[in-house]
Amino acid sequence: MNKHTLLSNYIKVHPDKVGKVIDYNSETDHLFQFDFTSASTELSPEDILDTEKFSAWVNSKLAENDCRYGIGGYMEHRTLYARSELFNTGDEPRRLHLGVDIWAEAGTPVYAPIEGIIHSFQDNDHFGDYGPTIILQHNLDGLALYTLYGHLNCESLIELTVGKHIAKEEQIAVFGNQEVNGHWPPHLHFQLMFDMEGKWGDYPGVGYHSEKENYLKNIPDPNLILQFPDVK
Repeated sequence: MNKHTLLSNYIKVHPDKVGKVIDYNSETDHLFQFDFTSASTELSPEDILDTEKFSAWVNSKLAENDCRYGIGGYMEHRTLYARSELFNTGDEPRRLHLGVDIWAEAGTPVYAPIEGIIHSFQDNDHFGDYGPTIILQHNLDGLALYTLYGHLNCESLIELTVGKHIAKEEQIAVFGNQEVNGHWPPHLHFQLMFDMEGKWGDYPGVGYHSEKENYLKNIPDPNLILQFPDVK
């Protein structure tokens, strides 16, 4: 049985052990599905490079659609990463988004959906990067799962220690603003991994499209945990 099946089965058998990542209420909250592929033409490259304009556009979309949160991005081939040299690497630029983004205002609380421990944390302080990042390690009846939380505020890293126990639905962070979160409109990058591959305080959230099949083996769909309705 592969790890994806083991994870799905664990969630089905133990729904009480999987909680929230944000304060989302399916009865009252609406999710706006963002599209940052080449099919989206509302933002120019110049708008995306200008974080103030980019943020204003995100906020306007949420407000116009009466949505508290925006969502999207798992295995999405995004053009917006051209804004940062961090992703314009070698012969093939990195454009494949490996996690899910949850867009909301700075200060939005972030919770651990599953009991675990602090695996690692650091401030990935580069333009276009995660900024403050926390990675948790979980043991699901013998299956190792890691959850990554990127674009946090700096205070979220204070007094953290590797190995610290984290309870299910314990608040671990809040969304950071553009000054500290890698210069993005406020949002959370949430990602799952079965294997950290020796990485510490960081794991790529954007990869090469040519390696998509390999990423899919190690990076399951975050909506298995989030359980948001109608998320693509």
